[in-house]
Amino acid sequence: MIRIEDTDRVRVLTLDRPEALNAFNEALYDATCEALIDAAADPAVAVVVITGTGRAFSAGTDLVEMAQRNSGTFANGKHGFPGMVDQLAAFPKPLILAVNGLGLGIGATIIGFADLVFMASDARIKCPFTSLGVAPEAASSVTFPALIGRQKAAWVLLSSEWIGAEECVEMGLAFKACPPDELMAETLRHARVLAAKSVASLVESKRVLLAALGDRIAEARARENDAFRLLLGGPANREALTAFAERREPDFAAVDARTAAEAAGAAE
Repeated sequence: MIRIEDTDRVRVLTLDRPEALNAFNEALYDATCEALIDAAADPAVAVVVITGTGRAFSAGTDLVEMAQRNSGTFANGKHGFPGMVDQLAAFPKPLILAVNGLGLGIGATIIGFADLVFMASDARIKCPFTSLGVAPEAASSVTFPALIGRQKAAWVLLSSEWIGAEECVEMGLAFKACPPDELMAETLRHARVLAAKSVASLVESKRVLLAALGDRIAEARARENDAFRLLLGGPANREALTAFAERREPDFAAVDARTAAEAAGAAE
């Protein structure tokens, strides 16, 4: 589910569900959350790197479980998505991502909590919220504009389009793009530079660097949660999940027309 390796005060967390493109089910959310809690508390760990196994970094939330949530047969994990985002937002030490492949949903919005992001040159990210009939998550409505500005963030969060590694670097979502076979070496080279410093100094430096975003992240998450609850299981989200299962493009125009007709009929 998740592999944990330590080297030179750097802890590498490797998401390990390659058969599901490292999509986060409740078990992986819980395992990642626990790994972050342990790393934060371990005085021998100065820096954490998160990467993935196989051709994906993470395909985001497991859509099979999302469909189960809509059906009412879903069992929440100990921490789940909210708990993992809590730990990402509160993580006190430098957090580095080595995006080795595809990153969707939380596999992309996790960038907002990273201090440095390295991407394989063939990696791509997508924030597929509008294509799923839902809304942004993980405080990305605040962290992405803070990183890249409002208009670029609007495109990334509203379009559901793929963004390549070089474009991520140009935008400011990533620090560096690397040849795939050099990704981990380059990531670890930078991680070791940081890990050679005092942990207390790293922690305080990160705290003051991010202090201005603290309350805004909490407020953004509350707004996003309200929007997600409003849309999850709604007509557009149901159409998106049905289309995914049927391997076709969702027809949101038909959904919107039907919803408008139903609203007009109810008003008569």
